[in-house]
Amino acid sequence: MNFIKTFLASLLAFFVANFVWFFLLIMFFAGVAALSQSSTVAVSPKSVLHIDLAESIVDAPVDDPFSEFDPMSMDMQKSLSNMDVMHAIGAAATDPNIEGIYINLTGAGTVSAAMLEEVRGYLNSFKESNKFIIAYGETYSQGGYYLASVADSIYLNPAGQMDWRGLAMQVVFYKGLLDKLGVEPQVFRHGTFKSAVEPYILNRMSPANRTQMETIANSIWGSLVNDIATSRNLSIDSLNMYATELSAMMPAEVVEKRLIDGLKYEDEIQDILREKLELDADEDVNFVTLGEYVASNPYTETYSDNKIEVIYADGQIVQGRSAKGSLGSTTLAEQLAEARMDEDVKAVVLRVNSPGGSALASEVMWREMELLRQQKPVIVSMGDYAASGGYYISAPADVIIADANTLTGSIGVFGLMFNAEKTLQNKLGVSIDVAKTNPSADMGSFHRGVTASERDFMMKGIEEVYSTFVNHVADGRNMTFDSVDAIGQGRVWTGNDGKRIGLVDEIGGLQYAIAVAAEKAECLDDYMVREAIGEPTGFMAIMDKFSAHISDRKMRKEMGIFYDDYCTLRALMENEGVQALALPIKIQ
Repeated sequence: MNFIKTFLASLLAFFVANFVWFFLLIMFFAGVAALSQSSTVAVSPKSVLHIDLAESIVDAPVDDPFSEFDPMSMDMQKSLSNMDVMHAIGAAATDPNIEGIYINLTGAGTVSAAMLEEVRGYLNSFKESNKFIIAYGETYSQGGYYLASVADSIYLNPAGQMDWRGLAMQVVFYKGLLDKLGVEPQVFRHGTFKSAVEPYILNRMSPANRTQMETIANSIWGSLVNDIATSRNLSIDSLNMYATELSAMMPAEVVEKRLIDGLKYEDEIQDILREKLELDADEDVNFVTLGEYVASNPYTETYSDNKIEVIYADGQIVQGRSAKGSLGSTTLAEQLAEARMDEDVKAVVLRVNSPGGSALASEVMWREMELLRQQKPVIVSMGDYAASGGYYISAPADVIIADANTLTGSIGVFGLMFNAEKTLQNKLGVSIDVAKTNPSADMGSFHRGVTASERDFMMKGIEEVYSTFVNHVADGRNMTFDSVDAIGQGRVWTGNDGKRIGLVDEIGGLQYAIAVAAEKAECLDDYMVREAIGEPTGFMAIMDKFSAHISDRKMRKEMGIFYDDYCTLRALMENEGVQALALPIKIQ
């Protein structure tokens, strides 16, 4: 009888296991099939390229085959890389079937200031083709209007509204929560402005951090206002006055002040487009979205033996291999080494979009950057963030190029541990005792605080890493230790300010960085661009990505605005040793 029970149990387990694998296989192939069914449309004569920020634009190409699949809604979420957008808008400028661009910001998603700056640059270049750009929105956010301001004509819904009130920098603080829980943060840092630990030890910004945040906000706002003033032939003083007085928000106000060209309903915009396209009143305008245009006209480089390799340093820096949202030192070091040993690669563009992370991981990647620089030109192109560890790995580059609104610098380091002894005892009634051979054998345990000698040891490590960091920057930027230290101390700068103080060489985007790399490699007239994109290998790797993707989507939806803070704290706790990390900044 026992044998029969065992046999039946084993048989049942076998069928259940195979059913689960069969289900996963079905899900996998369904996902692959859905991803492969890219929307293709006929780009017929008199077509209009339709730009809608609901198609999210990301910095690096997506290497996750399930990235566009939303398991909560079973929908495909479109996302395009920076390079996709660059090539698409560039191709549209010379495509005889594309007559112009229609920017419709109704229901637009959120795009960072640096990414908006890059896309706006591509649109500015498109205008050289003498094709039209028309923008329309039911409402305009400040970022949306910044993008729309490049257009020849800007229209607003008659019942719409425009947001024009200046920028605010937001930081969420958790000290009160930790106090209620009885958790004591133990902080070790070098840098007056190193604010990444402040949410855990303060209830509001320190004076130094407030100065830093106001400087960043003013720099980004100044860049936006300057570009808008140039495009719309308005004065900077007037634009600032409108924001202060809240006098450029309502439809009639923005038309009177020439921020908007007219109040129109969307059907009236269609009439304007028909007129430009010389269509009859009953003919439909043939719109082609960015995603459709990319799918229908995949960009292919003209082959050349001279390759400019674009490598992406995207995410929070961790030791080991890259994963979703993180930049692994092993992964990037291998990509840099491969580019160094490939004779066809004449120069490398490292696209950095990272707030930093593990100092040790940053050092591993810095070493490969240094070795690469000794053999071929290395250009760094900075995206949204290239701060702290993100700047650490950028320092050896021959040329550093940043967007005006890139957040960079933050040359400083810290360590963070949590003592939950009171929480365990007072909240849970749990106590922990330890038998050990030496006094500090359990140093770093969450059930006790650090001793004075342990704190001295930690600070010694912090100072040593900071000194190494500053020396790397001084060597890479041809500066003295003291001059780097003066602009370091953990302070975050924008790309514009970074150029002024010597941390950045030039202001520009990825497209410009590629051109500079080709020029440095002396192959400006004959080169091709190759992107280094990691791909999942093997069935289990793909299934792991699918599982992680579902979990991430669910977590992001449930945590809302706290998701980024959660990811930062999780990485802090998982990373070992000293951190070179800048606090994620939320711009409102």
